Amino acid sequence: MANQKEKLFSDFPRISTEEWMAKIVADLKGADFEKKLVWKTNEGFNVNPFYRSEDLGGLKTVDSLPGEFPYVRGTKKDNDWYTRQDINVEDFKAANAKALDVLNKGITSISFHIDGDDVNVENVKTLLKDIHPEAVELNFSTCHRKALELTKILVGYFKELGADVMKCFGSVNYDAFKPLLKKGRDAEGWVEKAAEIVKAATPLPRFRVLAVNAHALSDGGAFIYQELGYALANGNQLLSALVEAGLDPTLVAKKIKFNFGIGGNYFMEIAKFRAARWLWAEIVEAYNPICPNDCPNKSPEGICRCAAKIYAHAQTSTFNKTVYDAHVNLLRTQTEAMSATIAGVNSLTVRPFDETYKTSDEFSERIARNQQLLLKEECHFDKITDPSSGSYYIENLTKSIAEQAWKLFLEVDEKGFYEALKAGTVQTAVKTSADNRFKGLATRREVLLGTNQFPNFTEQASSKIVEKEACGCGCGKDAPYLALPADRLGMAFEALRLATEKHGAPTVFMLTIGNLGMRLARAQFSSNFFACAGYKIIDNLGFETVEAGVKAAREKKADIIVLCSSDDEYATYAPEAHKLIAGQEHFVVAGAPACMDDLKAQGIEHFINVRSNVLDTLRTFNAKLGIE
Repeated sequence: MANQKEKLFSDFPRISTEEWMAKIVADLKGADFEKKLVWKTNEGFNVNPFYRSEDLGGLKTVDSLPGEFPYVRGTKKDNDWYTRQDINVEDFKAANAKALDVLNKGITSISFHIDGDDVNVENVKTLLKDIHPEAVELNFSTCHRKALELTKILVGYFKELGADVMKCFGSVNYDAFKPLLKKGRDAEGWVEKAAEIVKAATPLPRFRVLAVNAHALSDGGAFIYQELGYALANGNQLLSALVEAGLDPTLVAKKIKFNFGIGGNYFMEIAKFRAARWLWAEIVEAYNPICPNDCPNKSPEGICRCAAKIYAHAQTSTFNKTVYDAHVNLLRTQTEAMSATIAGVNSLTVRPFDETYKTSDEFSERIARNQQLLLKEECHFDKITDPSSGSYYIENLTKSIAEQAWKLFLEVDEKGFYEALKAGTVQTAVKTSADNRFKGLATRREVLLGTNQFPNFTEQASSKIVEKEACGCGCGKDAPYLALPADRLGMAFEALRLATEKHGAPTVFMLTIGNLGMRLARAQFSSNFFACAGYKIIDNLGFETVEAGVKAAREKKADIIVLCSSDDEYATYAPEAHKLIAGQEHFVVAGAPACMDDLKAQGIEHFINVRSNVLDTLRTFNAKLGIE
C-alpha cells in the first residue's frame, strides 16, 4: 500500500508557488490579487489565500514536540483537559449537592463563586463536603478583599483533611488589577497583597492564586492580539514585581494562572493559545527560575522548564452572544470550544447559551456540559495532541499573532501594565477596538446571525429577559480611572427590537415590480433589513403596476413601503410610487441605482443597500415612527 501511495503522488508533477500564482492571477482576469484575495485582519497582519511548505522556513517552533520547551505544541504530552462548570454559591448546602451531582455527570473541574461576606471556615467545609480534592480540580473566586482569607481557609481545610497536596489541583482567582480593570478604582498596595497570597498558598504547590483574567479583555471587545499582548504584560508585571519583592521566580511563575476568553475567529483562536504558550515560556525563562528538584524537565544550567509552562483556562466569550435567536449561541460556543481544545488548553468552561438574558437553568447548563463531553467522547479531541501542528496556515497564524502580541507586550511593559491601566491606555485601546466592531456590526462587515443578519422575523424576547441584580457594594461609584467596556456586540440591535416590541411592530410592505430576479432578491434583502428591528414584514410576488402595489400596501395599513425592482426600472417606477404615496407612508427604494441622485432631487429620501449603516437607518425609522 505504501508503495502504491508513493507511485500515486509521483505521477503528479510538483507545482511551484510561481505557477500557482500565475494561474490565480489569470483566473482573476485583471482583478487586483491583494484587494480580492488577501485578508486584511483586525490583528494587524495580512493573511494570504494559500500557504505552502516553504512558508514554514525559519520557524524553529515547528521542530518541537508536545511537552517540550517552548511549549508551542502543548505543555503536556496528551490533550486531556479539565471539563469545568461554574457554580454561583448562594446556599452552601445546595451548591455542594449541585457539585456532587455534576461530578457524576462528567465534570472534572468546578469553580465556586462565593460572596465575600460568606467566606468562613464552616461555609467552606459545607461546600466541599464529600468532594475529594485529589480527584477534581477545585477553583474559587470571591470578593477581591477576601481572596487571602479564602486561601488560608483552604490550606487549613486540606491539611485537616489529610489530602496529598501534590495531587490537589486548583486555583483562587485573585486578580491584582481587578479593581482597575472592572471598576476603575486604584489597586494600590497590590504588590504586598499578591506577595502575601502567594506565601499563604505555598503549602498547596499545585494551586495557582494569581489570576490573569484576559477573558475580561475578550468580553470587552478586544482583538485577539490585544487580549494576548495585554495578558502577557499583566503576567510579567506580577512576576517582575514579586521577584523584586524577594520572592523566588520559580514559585511565582507556578502561582500564575491565565484565564482567556475564546472568540468566534476559529483558526485565529487556535493560533492564539499556541502563541500564548510560546511567548509566556520565553518570558519566564528570562527570569532564570532555578529548579530545586531532581527533575528531568530542567535545562543543563538548572533552569526550571516546568515554571515556564503556562496554565491556561479558557471560557467562551460573552461579547458575541445574543438575546435574539439565542440558540445560535450554541453554535458559537461549540466552535469556540473546538478552538480551545484543539489548541490544547488546560481547562475549559462552556458558558450556557441563555445567560445573556437570565440566570442559566438546569437545561442550559446540561447542554453546556455536554458540548464538552461530545468533543471528548464522540469526537475524540482529547486523543490527539496539537492536531494543527504542521498546518502551513495555522503555523503562520501562530507566528503572526505572536509577533503582534509581542510588539504590544513590549510597548506596555516599557511603562508597566499597572501604570498603563492607571493611564487608561489599555482600556482606551480595547474600547477603540470594541467601537470598531460595533461599527462593523452596524454596517454588516461583522455578522451576528439572527441579530443584524437573517433575524427570526416573529421572535419576541422581552418576556424571557430576567433582569440580574447589579453589584451592590458601590465599588465602581465615582471611579477615578477608566474601566474596561462591558457591552455585548449585539446590544444596540437588541435595544431596537425591544423598543419595537414595547411599542408594537410597524408594517413594512414590499412593493415588488418589474424584473423578476431583481425584485425577489431586493425584497429578500429589504425584509431581512427591517426585520432586524422587529418590524412586521409583508412580502409579495409582484404587481403589474405601481398603483396596484400602493393600493395593496394601504389595504394592509403599511407604515413603510419599499420599492423592489431593478436599477434600470427605478427611473420610471420610483417617481411614480413617490407621487402616489405622497408622504402618507414612508417610502424606501431598495438599492443604489445610477439614477439615485436624480431620484433624490425629486424628493425621494430613503435608499437601503449593502453599503447602508443598518443600525443608524433603523434608528432613523424608529424615530420617525415614534418608537422609543
